[in-house]
Amino acid sequence: MKLIDFKVLTFDCYGTLIDWESGIWSAMSPLLGKVGRRLTRDEVLGVFARHESAQQAETPEMPYSQLLAVVYKRIAAEWSVNVGNEEANIFGASVPDWPEFADSVAALRYLHKFYKLVILSNVDRISFRASNVRLGVAFDAIYSAQDVGAYKPSLQNFEYMLGRLRQDFNLQPKHVLHTAQSLYHDHAPAKRIGLASAWIDRRHADQGWGATLPPAGAPHYDFRYESMAAMVKAHERESS
Repeated sequence: MKLIDFKVLTFDCYGTLIDWESGIWSAMSPLLGKVGRRLTRDEVLGVFARHESAQQAETPEMPYSQLLAVVYKRIAAEWSVNVGNEEANIFGASVPDWPEFADSVAALRYLHKFYKLVILSNVDRISFRASNVRLGVAFDAIYSAQDVGAYKPSLQNFEYMLGRLRQDFNLQPKHVLHTAQSLYHDHAPAKRIGLASAWIDRRHADQGWGATLPPAGAPHYDFRYESMAAMVKAHERESS
């Protein structure tokens, strides 16, 4: 199996192309200032992962910006901190401020010469709009949790995406390489539904799972790269 065997790259965005962990950490600063004890970045991200996943399971049709506000309040309650709706809503609206990884824009521009580029994201459409501007590329399709009414790792998201790819582009699962950082949200369900996948291991230098829950077992993936830039270099080698 080679990168050049595929016709479309389907991307998770947050954690893969957008540095959501830095964005979450920064947007949590008002709450962290009220906790009264020092928490490490990974501790905060781990608490976020737990509450985000639970809330997504409880309210799969809730748009992501609203869900983030609820998650903020859940975390505050766990830490015995009182927060108001305004502060929680500001956190919920923080997605447009989350920065892109330094290599994302150049990598996407290169890869778009060879593939259709598609987003399969857990955020809502409005939140993604600003991230799309940051990424500087016109994606061929964008499929959000808001479109599906479910959040990854639900197979509904992948079934929806594959149905749209067949309908709109006449693309079959064999043409798709799902490209993502999260083993929990993306690689495990991608394998269950029969998709090849490329792991962008953004946390290769870090311990733990960051802002995602740990996957059950060891999900299989077909390619592993430590960055999008490394994926581009691998494609260049195959194409030379």
